[in-house]
Amino acid sequence: MATLEQIQARMKKLQAQAEKILAKRAQAAVDQIRTLMIKHGLTTEDIEARAKARREDTRKAANAAKGVTGKRVKVAAKKGKLPPKYLNPKTGETWSGHARPPAWIKDVKDRSKFLIAGAVDSAASTVKAAVKGARGAKKAGRKAAAKKAVSAKTAPVKKAAKKATRKTAGRKAAAKKAPVASSAAA
Repeated sequence: MATLEQIQARMKKLQAQAEKILAKRAQAAVDQIRTLMIKHGLTTEDIEARAKARREDTRKAANAAKGVTGKRVKVAAKKGKLPPKYLNPKTGETWSGHARPPAWIKDVKDRSKFLIAGAVDSAASTVKAAVKGARGAKKAGRKAAAKKAVSAKTAPVKKAAKKATRKTAGRKAAAKKAPVASSAAA
């Protein structure tokens, strides 16, 4: 039976043989590339220029498929701004529907009155929607429906919790005022 050292020695030999074979294949490929370059009169600069152009074309095609063109890709990535979705008809203020809602729409139950015509269509064509795809949209719709159902069930519980926090806040404020009043009396 072979010892560990003998097996390791064989492994090193085989590894060296494998590296020699790979080096020969790589050299053969380089030689073939050289002959093709000479045959067609190309230089490495020509190849690099064409490769760079191809990469740019691929990037532009990918952005076009996402519905994004030109500088918008960089601006959207840096600032993260989204197109407006809601409009206040009185003041002309807009809101994208993300982040904290402004005061004029905060307490409105049915926000569809403030939707900008075509805002839903333009939002669908944003990079996020294009990347997300149909499956993601379905999933998001299901999540939103489930969230609505849960919030409808938990609304009474939330109201009770709000009342409880208001009561404790009032008690804390009264407790803070009490020591100040007693120290003034002393």
